Amino acid sequence: MPSPDPASPAAPASQDGTTGDWTAPATDTPVDAVVELPGSKSLTNRYLVLAALANATSRLRAPLRSRDTLLMAQALRSLGAGVDDGTGTPDGTGGRGTPDWIVTPASLRGGGSVECGLAGTVMRFLPPVAALCTGPVAFDGDAQARVRPMGPLLDALRTLGADIADEGRGSLPFTVGGAGRMPGGRVTLDASSSSQFISALLLAGARYDQGVTVHHEGKPVPSEPHLAMTVETLRDAGAIVDDGTPNTWRVEPSEVNGLDVHVEPDLSNAAPFLAAALVTGGRVTVPGWPQHTTQAGDAVRDILDAMGADVTLSRDGLTVAGDGAPNGIDVDLRDASELTPVVAAVAALADSPSVIRGVGHIRGHETDRLAALARELGALGAVVSETGDGLRIEPRPLVGRRFRTYADHRMVMAAAVLGLRTPGLVVEDVGTVAKTLPDFTRLWQRMLVAGQAAASA
Repeated sequence: MPSPDPASPAAPASQDGTTGDWTAPATDTPVDAVVELPGSKSLTNRYLVLAALANATSRLRAPLRSRDTLLMAQALRSLGAGVDDGTGTPDGTGGRGTPDWIVTPASLRGGGSVECGLAGTVMRFLPPVAALCTGPVAFDGDAQARVRPMGPLLDALRTLGADIADEGRGSLPFTVGGAGRMPGGRVTLDASSSSQFISALLLAGARYDQGVTVHHEGKPVPSEPHLAMTVETLRDAGAIVDDGTPNTWRVEPSEVNGLDVHVEPDLSNAAPFLAAALVTGGRVTVPGWPQHTTQAGDAVRDILDAMGADVTLSRDGLTVAGDGAPNGIDVDLRDASELTPVVAAVAALADSPSVIRGVGHIRGHETDRLAALARELGALGAVVSETGDGLRIEPRPLVGRRFRTYADHRMVMAAAVLGLRTPGLVVEDVGTVAKTLPDFTRLWQRMLVAGQAAASA
């Protein structure tokens, strides 16, 4: 599992300057903090795509500024859209004070290239958009991105009328030969390895001549909340979407309206901070937690509750309090698989074994997350076995050592949680967390300092 090329201009770099190895802070003090988090990556990138296809200028309020969203913004610029992401303004740190992003749509042009990095939303959401460009668009990304599955989406685009050149790989690199329009129509594909295949076609489908009807045929689609998110964002932009038939989604051909939206905080990025409250016997509040959301990360509330936390959602936000002794859990994370690394970290610190199920598809994420978690948790001392669709974790006393992250931001977050109770744990390549949360280490340290201050007050 290679690391990203540090010479690449798109290689991850932590917003707060923390790169390379990072000693995860251990603490005997319960955390006690309010942690304000930046916007959702999933929502930010969906809004960006729709804004670029819209009939008027859009404003995104409190978006996420991270490697994945900056790659999306730059890719859309290369296709002709104007994206002003507030670069150079005083508050560009990625917090809730991030400047509004202004997206000005324009005629889509080809002749350029899209750098995907490791962003699944870029490599999957933009080929259907590129098919509308007037000329070819080349796609490539990090070394790990070249092994992520793309075949079902590329084949679906061919069925709908696109010209795709990938030399039979079904993965990066490839070129979309934009013709300035897409016929669209009906297509059947197997999206059991990623719901993003369906979301990608739906997001661009309103601009296709016949719209698009997508039918899934295969094992259940993972991360279905992300599909609900796609449908909701399309409706926010005025698109007509029919999702009333199981495994079938229809977007009518129509204009896409400009947006003025406030991006919710990223609930998956909240998971390590909330987990810190449980494993240290402390309390963490994340303000701005939505009362209703399509974000899969909202499942963390029920998961941490089942592991022994006291979870409260109020007007002030979501508050998690714990006693420092997590319970083991048997949980199906199919719909919230991005939480797997943090849940596995808490499970390794629990008082009884845990089973995580329904996440076989995360073998094809930034890395093979199941293999990576089994290897790294096992190296610390836990007894971990891979199953067909998940992990079985038996807690044991853990010993600090170097924790490899495989260029995977969620592995960094899992390591930070483990480090709270495992002195001497050193996180490899912590800068890779900039993929979705560039300010992670600073927020983490601030949370711990707040807990120490509360304890000494």
